[in-house]
Amino acid sequence: MSTTSTKCSLVQGSPDWVDWFGRPVATIFFFLSVEGFVHTHNQKRYLSRLLIGFWIMQIGNAVLQRSFSLGSFGLINNIFGDLFVGVLTMYGIQTLSQGRQSHQASKIWGGLFIIVLPLIFAAITMGILAAWHTNPILTGLASMLPSPLIAENGILLYLGPLMYLLRKNRNWQMLAIIAVAILSTGFNVSAMFTTNFQWLMFLAVIPIYFYNGQLGRSMKGFFYAFYPLHIWLLYILAWLMGVRY
Repeated sequence: MSTTSTKCSLVQGSPDWVDWFGRPVATIFFFLSVEGFVHTHNQKRYLSRLLIGFWIMQIGNAVLQRSFSLGSFGLINNIFGDLFVGVLTMYGIQTLSQGRQSHQASKIWGGLFIIVLPLIFAAITMGILAAWHTNPILTGLASMLPSPLIAENGILLYLGPLMYLLRKNRNWQMLAIIAVAILSTGFNVSAMFTTNFQWLMFLAVIPIYFYNGQLGRSMKGFFYAFYPLHIWLLYILAWLMGVRY
């Protein structure tokens, strides 16, 4: 679910085609996370920023929904969680690769553990929700564990690590995006322009094709602040407008 999708959900009566423009957004974020991971001077600091961003937005989303309820509408937008799991998986792949090259079993097993860790978090979250779903403290703690289970884009977040594996060939990266877009249709043509617009993610290949690989102006501070703030402002605006579900 992209930011544009949230805007459509919060503004009742907006036409479906408005949602189309948001489909490539997450894919572009995933591509940029690969570039960020490869070129950052401190990968662990990069991961920590994403994790802190995820936690802050999870708390903010919970506070907003409790203070300004829109009925049954759930505010699940938190791209930081998707990016964290994706980048953590890249870090695990890198560690595993280094272990294989240096023949260090500890690095190999460490890399595998890092890759599997988000899935372990998903299993823990499922267990808590199944056994203690009425306990707000435990369910709140479970929501702080980044995993594909609670990620905004679900299993699609692994497109990021896939593009990381293909990072030395831009054409293969774009083909991977197109392949995932085709699979996301579920081969249900009738739903492609009515209920399932995810396949429009393939449009992300356009800006990716023209990306020159050069470092542009650093706006990471703006992104970390703007993304959650504009989601929250839209949510509050919808509440003020009387939008309810």
